[in-house]
Amino acid sequence: MDAKPTWMGRAVTRLEDCNLLRGAGRFIDDIELPGLLHACFVRSPVAHARLTGIDVARAHVSPGVRAVLTYRDLRPRLTCDRVPLALPVAAIRFHVDPRYLADDELCYVGEPVALVVAETRAIAEDAASQVALSYDLLPAVVDPREGLKPSAPKARLDCPNNLVAHWVVAYGDVEAIFARAQHRVSQTFRMNKGGGHSIEARGIVARFDRLENLLTVWDSTQMPHKAKRVLVDALGLSESEVRVIAPDVGGGFGPKNPFYPEELAIPAAAILLDRPIKWIEDRRESFTATNHERVQEWEVEAAADTEGKLLAIRGHFRHDHGAFTPSGLSLPQNATTNLLGPYQLPALKLEVSACLTNMVAATSTRGAGRPQGAFVMERTLDAIAASLGRDRAEVRETNFIQPDEMPYDHHLIFQDGRPLIYDSGDFPATLDKAKKLVGWDGFEAVRDEAVAAGRRVGIGLACYVEGTGVGPYEGAHVRVETNGTVTVATGLTTQGQGHETAFAQVAAETLGIPVERVTVVTGDTRRFKYAVGTFASRAAVMSGNAIGLAAGKVRAKALRIAAEALEADPDDLELADGVVRVKGAPEREIDLRTVAVLANPLRYAFDEQTQLATQFAVGRGIDQAPIAEDDEPGLEATDFYSPVRSTFANGAHAAVVETDPETAEVRILRYCVVHDCGRLINPRIVEGQIHGGVAQGVGGALYERMVYDDNGQLLNASFMDFLMPYASEVPKVEIDHLETPSPLNPLGIKGAGEAGTIPAAAVLAAAISDAEGFFVDRMPISPSELWALRERHARKEHQDR
Repeated sequence: MDAKPTWMGRAVTRLEDCNLLRGAGRFIDDIELPGLLHACFVRSPVAHARLTGIDVARAHVSPGVRAVLTYRDLRPRLTCDRVPLALPVAAIRFHVDPRYLADDELCYVGEPVALVVAETRAIAEDAASQVALSYDLLPAVVDPREGLKPSAPKARLDCPNNLVAHWVVAYGDVEAIFARAQHRVSQTFRMNKGGGHSIEARGIVARFDRLENLLTVWDSTQMPHKAKRVLVDALGLSESEVRVIAPDVGGGFGPKNPFYPEELAIPAAAILLDRPIKWIEDRRESFTATNHERVQEWEVEAAADTEGKLLAIRGHFRHDHGAFTPSGLSLPQNATTNLLGPYQLPALKLEVSACLTNMVAATSTRGAGRPQGAFVMERTLDAIAASLGRDRAEVRETNFIQPDEMPYDHHLIFQDGRPLIYDSGDFPATLDKAKKLVGWDGFEAVRDEAVAAGRRVGIGLACYVEGTGVGPYEGAHVRVETNGTVTVATGLTTQGQGHETAFAQVAAETLGIPVERVTVVTGDTRRFKYAVGTFASRAAVMSGNAIGLAAGKVRAKALRIAAEALEADPDDLELADGVVRVKGAPEREIDLRTVAVLANPLRYAFDEQTQLATQFAVGRGIDQAPIAEDDEPGLEATDFYSPVRSTFANGAHAAVVETDPETAEVRILRYCVVHDCGRLINPRIVEGQIHGGVAQGVGGALYERMVYDDNGQLLNASFMDFLMPYASEVPKVEIDHLETPSPLNPLGIKGAGEAGTIPAAAVLAAAISDAEGFFVDRMPISPSELWALRERHARKEHQDR
């Protein structure tokens, strides 16, 4: 660029917040259409049973009810008998895709069985309570370890067993290393089930226009283009006959990534009834029917030398797959690769087993398997440090991949199917910043002061590496309007991340215009036809670079057109403040809106801008708008960005906690984050992402747990019983940044969406362990569980004496 950068790296106030703070956002429940009907689902009350009958007679005759639909009512309208969800993964032994409504077997509490459509939601709910289900109960599988035993009941009758997938990740001579290793540590780790819990639950509005033969679906999804593909295939419509729009979405966090049965049942019903239909998920449905995550149990053994240098790791982890396969094996795959973190690991042998259970499907929740892998590695390093009597930070420093070793090839395959190669990063510098920020080296004085006052305090740290910007592609369309504003369209959705602001900054930087003149459109399959979606910290890397590339094309065209109009060489022009001018001769200039009009060969003066442009052109002897032979009309361009492979962000978290000797309450005194996501587009937005991620990480470490009984019933399906951290529990987050630009994309950026969550459980477990003097191996940890650990530790100490 020939002008000094003005927008990249600036803490621009979020452009989207004005509408949201004034209540002018447009969420799913804000959409009202003429003749709108409302839907309610009848859901399975049990975790596992043969469905023998559905009696809809009483519901059918209820006043205001327009239809009560079962699987067999919808099946003739659809081209498939199940929702085509599963990603093709070779390791999956059998794909378990759900029916859009259950037909012969109930597989988890909350599974949709029938659909009631009525004039109001209240009428639909009352009628749904009149639908009677007949079923024969079957044993439920609710624990992956128990579910993989030969004697376990089957979680689905149509599957051979509960082992959905099994594979081994291995390199190096693990057994030989363990045979001669000087030090070994063995641990079992467990992380329990949690969820995303967006402020806005899921929702769908579907309308079929028979005149245009157009199905329009408003969907609170993270992947509208994926939803469109499923709808096109399942409903037998063409690409031009389906439009999916993700309007304002009140949080996603991963659970709005998959395509759910409700997303097919509602549009199918709208076509059958020839009426628009709205379904808004209530909070109990959100607990029982929106996908969960996190349950994994690991058995790990690590070998190290006398300096704490990792030599090998071997182990086995079991993953709760849930009742269906909406997202392939992305969660256990992510956990496997995130185990490596920022460390050199000469040898690895890790066995992975995914178990089918009678609980809602396990899919991404912020972190998507990464917190589990980071927890295991960071706690293992802490165990090695304890066994050797070494400082925990020094053990990490001993094992770090060094900056001069970048790019670093782990000789494994990442989730994008491409080599697991770290592109950039300075892990020692990141940890050094974190240690200074939290006061690591001077903490013993803090501890001594606390002990003298009868208090227990502890400090912990955890490092991580996060693969971001996974492919295969994202695209963008950038257009300069004739009023001088710029419209940017990309297929990604936004759920509060600040995409409108960040994307506007990229376009404004490239085009030399004020950021306020950029309008960003996301999540509409008609406005941008091809996209993948918002997940895996990929939005800024993928769409940001696509916008930069498309805006670069627009810039080049603008300079060429302006050069003809100004009778100058394009290399002698600069574009800044919305004006193209000759360098060193500011009186020779043309504003960008005039260039936009000149880019269109239409010669008629429809408005003031066009008249001005026409006068400008005629005054300079331009007989026609300067459109090159290989150009198209308009000052606009489309481009796509497809990465050679993922880029890797990294960071380090450090925390100080206090544990109450009497109540076992854990209070976070300090929480520090050093984060490297490459070149910063907007530091304020990145820090907002970190704050939000830490809040969810704290929830997963200390509070949030989906509690199921042995029959697969969720016992805390409301916010009265499910604990979430309030503002009083979320600590002040102290943040520092390191910028090591990625060499893999033009903007040099890496993702930031999950950085706050990934190491949170590990760092808090480390700090609690340090305060209490015994090892914490699972999360979340409640006061009652901390009491139990204290008692177990006391018994062990007594036995050892």
